Amino acid sequence: MKRLGTGIGWRPEIAEDIARLPDIDWVEVVAENICPGHVPDALTALRERGTTVVPHGVSLGLGGAARPDPGRLAALAERAETLAAPLVTEHIAFVRGGGPLTASPEIEAGHLLPVPRTRQALAVLCENVRIAQDALPVPLALENIAALISWPGEELTEGQFLTELVERTGVRLLIDVANLHTNHVNRGEDPARTLDALPTWAIAYVHVAGGVERDGVWHDSHAHPVTQPVLDVLAELCSRATPPGVLLERDEAFPPTAELAAELDAIRAVVATTPTAPTPDRTAPSARRAVAPARALPHLTAVPAPRSPAPTPRPAREPVAAAHGARSAVRPAAPRPASGTGTAPATPTAAVPTAAPTATVPTARPAGHRAAPGVVPDALPAAGPVAAPSAPSAPDAATAGVAAPDAGDAERQRLALAQTALLSALVAGTPAPEGFDRGRLRVQSRALVAKRADVVARIAPELPEILGTAYRPAFVAYARHRPLRGGYRRDALAFVERLLATEEFTDPVVHRRLAAWWQERSGPAPLSAHPAARLLRAARLTWGRKR
Repeated sequence: MKRLGTGIGWRPEIAEDIARLPDIDWVEVVAENICPGHVPDALTALRERGTTVVPHGVSLGLGGAARPDPGRLAALAERAETLAAPLVTEHIAFVRGGGPLTASPEIEAGHLLPVPRTRQALAVLCENVRIAQDALPVPLALENIAALISWPGEELTEGQFLTELVERTGVRLLIDVANLHTNHVNRGEDPARTLDALPTWAIAYVHVAGGVERDGVWHDSHAHPVTQPVLDVLAELCSRATPPGVLLERDEAFPPTAELAAELDAIRAVVATTPTAPTPDRTAPSARRAVAPARALPHLTAVPAPRSPAPTPRPAREPVAAAHGARSAVRPAAPRPASGTGTAPATPTAAVPTAAPTATVPTARPAGHRAAPGVVPDALPAAGPVAAPSAPSAPDAATAGVAAPDAGDAERQRLALAQTALLSALVAGTPAPEGFDRGRLRVQSRALVAKRADVVARIAPELPEILGTAYRPAFVAYARHRPLRGGYRRDALAFVERLLATEEFTDPVVHRRLAAWWQERSGPAPLSAHPAARLLRAARLTWGRKR
């Protein structure tokens, strides 16, 4: 993997600060915020200086039940080529529900939501990852996410889930140490135990970010300074392997340049001063490091989990000759209906049926496109705590091109129903699915509404200006039972449409200004950026205020 060095998340608000920061080796950009052919001048200037740029996607939803959207994959591939990126990254998460698999309207989360750590969900994720890898011109790395809620009936720890994902697909990992800390506070998961289980050779780079704790819940805000506990988790990771790259994320409430520089220096110091324990040569299939005992970080109280007996090795799999983009199967693939629909139960629940795979589907991959998967551990017993497995070695030629079975449409439909039931409870006010912590669901639901309000305020700053202090309570009342559909710009228009239809604001000036705003933006063409057109819009809004 290319050594990246120390980087920072590129945002337009701090573009000038980033240009002045010393020793920035690379930057990461939100892929959906970059338009090929219209790359910001400041980002182009960084590239001309030799700064590596990595696109970071947030909308694929590879952990969702549906297969990845070809249009979104093509857009991500185009950005990777435009930026001459050495790799692209995304998340292990689902971001939408509904759709053909549930015979219901598609709804958006507007947020990264956790995938159930079951073998069924893992099979779906692995197939989605392979589809994405085939569509992308560069390697793919996936990020572990922060989560407030846990799925009932999970079968794998986070370390086991990530390890099997790497072994089955060869995908790289983007490890967010702030998310590991978040999951410790919110879900009681020990970062050291998770790191012990990870295949460190698969790490592409590391994220570091700040957050804040409120009412016993850690919010991964990316709007606060990096805390010492997060740096402690970074040190734990560096004690196992030196990461190829480390990146500071900051998405809002941007501090002065000096504070950003100080945070970057603190990150560099951790990487430079943490001794890395010697480990066996992981290029050999027999070189497997024994799992070290769980270590509690200085600020954490780790809860030891009983270890399960070593899993029984699976039968050797038949290797497949490499062929570009080809995929062979030992059994016929089930036909995929054109619509992907099926019969849904009357009341979807979040219980995710699970079944261990019983057959294997070898796959042949282009040389150099991604690492070959290794031996997949057997399923552990469903009951009782799940122990962390041994860290795997890098795959070898004997296991090249081997993969677990693809997920069938029945498995995808069951996962779709479970994810849609959860998402509907969070964004549409439907009853909470069985097995979830209802208090946590309420906290997550409020957080999603608050995030929608913040994003709409950023993309439509005129609305908070027109409504004043009434903006936020009015938006919360609108969003509480109305899921996000069609993106945030459509959300802003729908919000104003509701205000106008209900005549919630009786002030005629506010009503006229909202109507003018909506008329300007509801047409089929985007607003003109020509100075004369912008002046005319400003004049109309001013005229509305004075009447």
